[in-house]
Amino acid sequence: MKFLLSVLLTPTILLLSSSHVLAAIKTKTIEYKQDNTILEGYLAYDDAIKIKRPGVLVVHEWNGLQSYAKKRTEQLAKLGYVAFAADIYGKGIRPKNIEESGKQATIYRQDRKLLRERVKAALHVLQKYPLTDSKRIAAIGYCFGGGTVLELGRSGVNISGVVSFHGNLDTPNPNDAKNIKAKVLVLHGADDPYVPEEQVQDFAREMRLGNVDWQLISYGGVLHSFTNPEAKNNPKGALYNPIADQRSWQAMRQFFAEIFGK
Repeated sequence: MKFLLSVLLTPTILLLSSSHVLAAIKTKTIEYKQDNTILEGYLAYDDAIKIKRPGVLVVHEWNGLQSYAKKRTEQLAKLGYVAFAADIYGKGIRPKNIEESGKQATIYRQDRKLLRERVKAALHVLQKYPLTDSKRIAAIGYCFGGGTVLELGRSGVNISGVVSFHGNLDTPNPNDAKNIKAKVLVLHGADDPYVPEEQVQDFAREMRLGNVDWQLISYGGVLHSFTNPEAKNNPKGALYNPIADQRSWQAMRQFFAEIFGK
């Protein structure tokens, strides 16, 4: 009985548990702005935890803020974090096919300044949320979102870490790596045709010259979008891999344990 009471009353254990009995995941849509553009993000947190806890910003794939990014946001809430899914494209802009996704992603990949401002606007929402420990924040992203959180790091924001899942690694401003304050974790499919070996090597060189605390895990035989069960080789070269999905999620959790502590 004493052990049971200790578990129920210890905030640290509640924070780290992924399946505690009192979990009550709350979600809400939050409207916010970047300049004059209205954006619509998605927040999730465990209402049973009454103390401030680390925050995790989630950035969507090239098809915008849809069900996949929201699912990941809810998973992070179950782990005890305040999680906020950014909306890079704008309220109501939710691409319906590959062509629309490519068109939207290209706008921001060709304008990294705008991309950084969009993701920083979402970061500000997370930092200001009352349940967030603003001194312990990480940003994660998938595909387009992976490249986005790396650009967030290059912008010089003061956060604990960034995690890229099968994201693009290129940047038009490699010297900006010197601005990175966060620790960096890249989770990469070794056979990803959209992030070729040359790009990986350029990224490694960029990180070294910027004196960044970085690590890259490369999963052999794995293609693009390996964490998304909906990736079925369309577009070609994007394919779900359940083993790499599980391994990368565990790598992220270990990284969070390092940067956030207890």
